Amino acid sequence: MKKAILLSGGVDSICLAYGIKPEIAYTIDYGQTVAEREIYVSKYICSILNIEHKVIKVDCKHLGSGSLADAKSSNISPSKEWWPFRNQLLVTLASMQSLKDSVNEIYLASVKSDNFHKDGTERFYNLLNNLLFYQEGEIKVICPTLENYSHELVTKYNVPITLITMAHSCHISNLACGICSGCIKQLKVRYELGIE
Repeated sequence: MKKAILLSGGVDSICLAYGIKPEIAYTIDYGQTVAEREIYVSKYICSILNIEHKVIKVDCKHLGSGSLADAKSSNISPSKEWWPFRNQLLVTLASMQSLKDSVNEIYLASVKSDNFHKDGTERFYNLLNNLLFYQEGEIKVICPTLENYSHELVTKYNVPITLITMAHSCHISNLACGICSGCIKQLKVRYELGIE
């Protein structure tokens, strides 16, 4: 089985990449404000882990909402960074590339604290897996991190702290703002791991 991972350059996807060592990592520039930094960090991580890295670029910024799109949040948004159908979009784009790369399994890193988003739940990933596997190519979607918090992934996969300090989780800037929910999450992980 040939494996690929969706790699955003955040703590969770870095941990999963380190833990499973897939053949390919996809970073998707879908028009998010922080795409440049996500690509930079992901490329660096892949070079260290000897993973082939591919960037998929499809500009959907005009369809986004919230801080990731630098736009007004939708009135149904569960959080400031919510982007409608984002994980579904990312998996669909990665699946299209996966067929070209003869990939059988796509791995994603959603954690326990993501489950307030419907697309961060076990049910979502099961439904998405069933849909993709039903279609041509029979690609499996696997999210083995749903029962863990971010800091637990570092321990679970024995990830070097040097890789964690490279992570970029900011939702609004290519330089960490320190105040958005992504930055706060990263600071919380560092605190829980005892990183200065």
